[in-house]
Amino acid sequence: MSTQHGTPHDSRRSRGLFRTKSVEQSILDTEEPEHTLRKSLSALDLTVFGVGVVIGTGIFVLTGKIAKEQAGPAVALSFVVAGVVCALAALCYAEFASTVPVAGSAFTFSYASLGELPAWIIGWDLILELALGCAVVAVGWSGYVRSLLDTGGLHLPAALSGTHEGRFGFDLLAFLLVLVLTGILVLGAKLSSRVTAVVVGIKVTVVLLVIAAGAFFINGANYTPFIPPSEPVAAGGGLNAPLAQLMFGFTPANFGTMGIFAAAAVVFFAFIGFDIVATAAEETRNPQRDVPRGILGSLAICTVLYVAVSIVVTGMQKYSKLSTDAPLADAFKDLGHPFFAGVISFGAAVGLTSVSMILLLGQSRVFFAMSRDGLLPRVFSKSHPRFGTPYRSTIALGVVVAVVAGFTSIDELAELVNIGTLFAFVVVAVGVILLRRSRPDLPRSFRTPLVPLVPALSVAASVWLMLNLPAETWVRFGFWMVAGFVIYFLYGRSHSRLGIRTREAAKD
Repeated sequence: MSTQHGTPHDSRRSRGLFRTKSVEQSILDTEEPEHTLRKSLSALDLTVFGVGVVIGTGIFVLTGKIAKEQAGPAVALSFVVAGVVCALAALCYAEFASTVPVAGSAFTFSYASLGELPAWIIGWDLILELALGCAVVAVGWSGYVRSLLDTGGLHLPAALSGTHEGRFGFDLLAFLLVLVLTGILVLGAKLSSRVTAVVVGIKVTVVLLVIAAGAFFINGANYTPFIPPSEPVAAGGGLNAPLAQLMFGFTPANFGTMGIFAAAAVVFFAFIGFDIVATAAEETRNPQRDVPRGILGSLAICTVLYVAVSIVVTGMQKYSKLSTDAPLADAFKDLGHPFFAGVISFGAAVGLTSVSMILLLGQSRVFFAMSRDGLLPRVFSKSHPRFGTPYRSTIALGVVVAVVAGFTSIDELAELVNIGTLFAFVVVAVGVILLRRSRPDLPRSFRTPLVPLVPALSVAASVWLMLNLPAETWVRFGFWMVAGFVIYFLYGRSHSRLGIRTREAAKD
């Protein structure tokens, strides 16, 4: 159906900033010997990846924090709402990943539907979000491990324990973690999936143990009222206020019905990561069947676990008395069971290992795909001759993330929220509609139901959550995008392989 010089579909919108790369050409580029990734993953591997990256400290911390501050016991409904929003996006990702089984996730999808410049914008943003996300998690992991070491009587020197409260230091543990995970990723996606499977098995076991044990300490009176009365929130000012508040002048509220939805905007970020499954499509043996299963399966499992933990923690202790630092662990301590608190800390430390690894895997695949298309230097798109992994991009990004994690405090990193992921959700949903219209002939082993309704709902839900982010987040997002535009117009546009093919075809 395709040739090296393209297909009739390549000529559509083939000039300018919005030239699209055909699905056929995207798949054909994956067959080049030096740029081919080894296919070794199954639906189970992808599901493990999804659960591995989504289930992190959020399940142990965020559930109680949001219950106390915004939703009360109804935080369980907030997780359901957030899960529905993610499910809408997941249905769109599943169709794209089964239609275009190529590394790069939203970057590759938008290249096939929206054009080169939108694809660059998405890819550039995902690299930032995944890199900083990995650094944040690595610093958080370091904190848990130092706590466990302190319990055992082992203490790291302050100079090697990171930057805290104005005291500058180097976070040795976070630095080493990223380097070790980089090495594992270079050795192969299958090895990565095996390591992740072990880690995910441990932390899911811990979660299930906590749910089962906590169920014995539930007091039904703690669920009353299930939806606490609404409490207006003092309007914040300046760039710290949500963009929607600055635009529309509304006064946000905690608790009540609106509190459930306000909390959903926060707990949504506990789900971010399932879309990274799509970045491994090119390394999957049967991507048309297995990628949709991996995306939807991991999202379903995580939603059930989040809801179960939120029900347990608000049943064990009155929502107003929950701590905001480690609510589940502290709830067990208050009930006289410190053993379970220790188990929770261990599970969180182990669990963050897989989160860091999969975030690192996701960003290296996006970088690899952009490099293979010529938008970034092609030297980073060489695959390892033995392991079949994008080792150059993995090592380069791994070293950068390790240094960032080593020298930056978690407070500074944590301020950079996942606006890019929501932006990617919007692009993918719009892309599903556009590709249905421009390429109805493409084989789709998974089809998003009720198009264009489901993609439109996904866009609306994602935009609503984006508007609930602080205005300063939008400012940072704008600065990063400006830097991306500069790089694209100085390098990417002229080195684009699609652009070069277009120019060569015009000469013939």
